Amino acid sequence: MPGKVVSAEDAVARIRDGSTVATGGFVGIGFPEHLAVALEQRFQRTGAPRNLTLMYAAGQGDGREKGANHFSHEGLVKRVVGGHWSLVPKFGEMAMQNQIEAYNLPQGVISHMFRDIAAKRPRTISKVGLQTFVDPLNGGGRMNSCTTEEIVERIQFDGETYLAYKTWPLHVALLRGTTADLDGNITMEKEALFLESLAIALAAHNSGGLVLVQVERLAGALHPRQVKIPGIWVDCVVLSRPENHWQTVAQVYNPGFAHEIMVPTATLQAMVMDERKIIARRAAMELTPKCVVNLGVGMPEGVAHIANEEGLLESLTLTTEPGVIGGIPASTPNFGAAINVAALIDQPSQFDFYDGGGLDLAFLAFAQTDQEGNVNVSKFGRKVAGAGGFINISQNAQKVVFMGTFTNGLKIAVPGGRLEICREGCRKFLSHVEHMTFSGDYAKTRKQEVLYITERCVFTLTQHGLELTEIAPGIDVERDILAQMDFRPLISEKLRLMDERIFRDSLMGLTLKTARL
Repeated sequence: MPGKVVSAEDAVARIRDGSTVATGGFVGIGFPEHLAVALEQRFQRTGAPRNLTLMYAAGQGDGREKGANHFSHEGLVKRVVGGHWSLVPKFGEMAMQNQIEAYNLPQGVISHMFRDIAAKRPRTISKVGLQTFVDPLNGGGRMNSCTTEEIVERIQFDGETYLAYKTWPLHVALLRGTTADLDGNITMEKEALFLESLAIALAAHNSGGLVLVQVERLAGALHPRQVKIPGIWVDCVVLSRPENHWQTVAQVYNPGFAHEIMVPTATLQAMVMDERKIIARRAAMELTPKCVVNLGVGMPEGVAHIANEEGLLESLTLTTEPGVIGGIPASTPNFGAAINVAALIDQPSQFDFYDGGGLDLAFLAFAQTDQEGNVNVSKFGRKVAGAGGFINISQNAQKVVFMGTFTNGLKIAVPGGRLEICREGCRKFLSHVEHMTFSGDYAKTRKQEVLYITERCVFTLTQHGLELTEIAPGIDVERDILAQMDFRPLISEKLRLMDERIFRDSLMGLTLKTARL
């Protein structure tokens, strides 16, 4: 074909041993699956290229075979610098077996590193990561014993401490768009997100590297306002097979995710009455008029459903880290996409907004917490989950609400508006968390308001640790709470019952004016 259009095999044949490769993507959105398959097949066929360094911001994969899982072959990759790991479990296994060097850095920091690489700045400077596992005092983001190079350092400016993240040249960018012309200009009209595609392309181009982009169609000419990656930065365009160009890992194409149509919110299914809905309902009671909110993956996704069920969406703005502003974020496995958005921006700019304190409120999941209010979502024994955007968001939002079941694997019932624990799970409130993804001490120094909401109780972070402030109707403090914890929290003198409406299978009649208890 004329111009820059080549086969996937010819494109990946240009990748050399030892290259640093950056991939765009968020779960399955925007990931160049066709190029990844071609690179994997080349390695399996020829044993080349070898010893790549893979760099990516958000988690990329389906937790099984797709996305960055294509690269998880011993010898193909020697080092991974990633923001989130749980969607690429093969890399997590390789890291725990010391088969690769493994770094987990905050997703927002990595998205900003791409811009700094493009501008040839030697470091990305940020307070994000202080007093977490990313801080050099706590390991510097290194996830195993064979990872020895320090790429994060502490520095001071004007008497304040920052982290300096080392940057390096990018040799290859693997990206994705919707349409390309023969000069390599790329549009993204059918993609659910823009992500950091522009920053990665420019970083590779200014490093003297290659920019390879897969698309689903070609055009003779494109409207310049629609072009998201200029052709002057693109080396190869690859026409993807349809099966390697799904919009998300779960859907071939949803016009609502591409913002072609507005989706009637009345058609969205209500949440079933279970522990997730109970937690989401109590969390939604923290919403205030005109607040700007981040919703994390997992349990926090339910807050959007409750806000929709209760008719609150027009009075607040929901956001997610890949660039969604307004509308209703999609739930797993389509997380990252959204319907009825007000705006869609690139991921690095969204993290500029987050890191600068633009969020009024963040809802995030927790897997473990301890008596100091520390939270772990990033590493459990020999499982590497990764932090994703958690650190950027939790450290910089004005208020943080952590959401999760009190124990892991429990079973509940809610007869007559009272909570019953039918079966307990594994403990999540521990003496010490295994990995420091959120620092309670750092939050205290910032005077940040922090809540921990479960199906049976609510805690608040105080200067002296966690304080129990609310319990569910039907719950016994000693039997159902204190006996299931590794430590004894403070107990508020004003301990009260959670709102009984939370536990009834009918609309709450929630309004933002009465949202706070």
